[in-house]
Amino acid sequence: MVSTNRVGRRKIISLLLAIGVTGNIGSGKTTVCKIFEGLGVDIYYADAMAKRLYQTDFELKEGVITLFGHGSYDSEGQLVRQVLSDAIYRDPNLREALNDLVHPRVFADFKVWCDQKRALGKSYVIKEAAILFESGADKTVDLVIGVLAPLSLRLTRVIDRDGGNEKTAMLRIQSQIPQEQWVERCDYSINNDDAHPLEAQVLMIHESLLVRAKNERR
Repeated sequence: MVSTNRVGRRKIISLLLAIGVTGNIGSGKTTVCKIFEGLGVDIYYADAMAKRLYQTDFELKEGVITLFGHGSYDSEGQLVRQVLSDAIYRDPNLREALNDLVHPRVFADFKVWCDQKRALGKSYVIKEAAILFESGADKTVDLVIGVLAPLSLRLTRVIDRDGGNEKTAMLRIQSQIPQEQWVERCDYSINNDDAHPLEAQVLMIHESLLVRAKNERR
């Protein structure tokens, strides 16, 4: 477990600590979040929430249609991801334009979600996001937990979970910022490998966060 300087991060929810959990593909960040859930911590899964917002957020849907055309949604109002993927393949600049639409809507949704949890008297909550730093979402949380794992182990996990071959899995891994480049920006780190008991690390951080949350309320 490590602590580092949190330059640029700020509190957004008074009396409630908002914690970010991030990690590269195959690191096991969702597994870590499930352990936190078992300890009674509420988790905001950013990727899942973004998928929901594509269907429920009118402004986001209108923005997507403006960028990608009416074919981006089918007759039942469901997002046609292949249309977006094909368009981004032809024009990579569309990816940034799409992110500029999606990320602010997720940030706003997270703020509302945190307000609800604060009203329930929660000590802290977690936001799980694969691209926490890339999207700027680290600015919407108070502290960040980074989930780390060796490359060889991440590669094996991705293949076992998603199928495919080693080359395809490696391309997905290499498309992300290496963990060595963002780990120093984390306040805590969890080593999800065979050498470090995962539950013990999570419990240690959980207890630390409960203390920090209590101190914030004073």
